[in-house]
Amino acid sequence: MFLFNLAYAKEQIHKLNSIKMKKFEELKALIASIEGDADKFYNKANSAAGTRVRKGMQDLKNIAQAIRAEVQDLKNKESK
Repeated sequence: MFLFNLAYAKEQIHKLNSIKMKKFEELKALIASIEGDADKFYNKANSAAGTRVRKGMQDLKNIAQAIRAEVQDLKNKESK
């Protein structure tokens, strides 16, 4: 019975970690999606691309802040 509960707990932890890593993957995908617009803005002076870069950077900030808070919460839980 104990081994089953331990295996179940490990599976649940793995699922939670996978969900949390999705935020990090989302962050990487967002950076990649902004790259083309950044190139258009900086190298071709496309002002509409600059607007998209600014919006993407705001989204990036929000995702990064969520990840930062999550990491801090996990650190605090581990130290208790």
